[in-house]
Amino acid sequence: MTCEGKEQEMSERHLLEGCLSEASVTVPSVRANLPQHWKEFVCGGGSAFCNILISYPLNKLIFRQMMHGVETTFALHQLQKEGLGFLYRGMLPPLMQRSLSMSLMFGVYDECLYPLLEKQINPYIAKTCAGMVAGCFEATLMPFERIQTLLIHPKYHSMFKNTADAATHIAKHYGIKEFYRGLIPILFRNGPSNAMFFIIRDEVREKLPYQEKVLYQGIQNFLAGATIGALLSTLFYPLNVIKIAMQCELGGPHRTIVYEFQYILRKRGSKFTNFYHGALLNISRAFLSWGIINASYEVFRKILYT
Repeated sequence: MTCEGKEQEMSERHLLEGCLSEASVTVPSVRANLPQHWKEFVCGGGSAFCNILISYPLNKLIFRQMMHGVETTFALHQLQKEGLGFLYRGMLPPLMQRSLSMSLMFGVYDECLYPLLEKQINPYIAKTCAGMVAGCFEATLMPFERIQTLLIHPKYHSMFKNTADAATHIAKHYGIKEFYRGLIPILFRNGPSNAMFFIIRDEVREKLPYQEKVLYQGIQNFLAGATIGALLSTLFYPLNVIKIAMQCELGGPHRTIVYEFQYILRKRGSKFTNFYHGALLNISRAFLSWGIINASYEVFRKILYT
């Protein structure tokens, strides 16, 4: 090979290396731009923790209406008769379950959504898929919900002392399967409601005007979350009624969701509207709970991301 040929080859090589080095500088790393997903887990868990501490008594009142199909005054009289000592009985399972559940809801949703959007999948399809996956992950925590139901039910007041006692008794006498009684209605509730929540929330965010003052931001976030939560909670209310009816049983066969629906329907005079006993209080509870969750989530998010 001649000197001219070598010089030409070296110059081409230097040119190629220069282009590659320029490309490495100008093209940003995809991983460098990834959000810190752990922060979403913390924001979701913290918002749920705040919510449970405030709204638990109202949740318990609504539970009694779902369980017995009674009016608000009757359920309230039951709680007053039992006394203050039993008012916060069973709070530990929902406190743990709800905090972990909201942590998974926001965290897993964010983890699933980002890769889908990177692949340029339709945003609505991506949000639906991410919400469904997050809902399925949440369902793994249903043993907390199961134990809470037993602790709140009056007929188990003398049977179980606390959360640990109930969990030990179930594991010893019935096995792991008993912790997941009522799984199907929970799956039907969690996935679709999560997807709808995130889609509607993002749409509302885009439509609402930007608020510069922190107080106005908090009020706006509270009202947005409260309205969406109340709507979705009412829509999926019958599934909660079925779930509670399933989980009030301890031992025996695991009935299907269709069987339980028909049984409750017959028991309540074959009127579907009777599934909505306690729905008005549930709207109030959901309005308060999701308002607190959404507003406190944004506060945690602002603290961690700034």
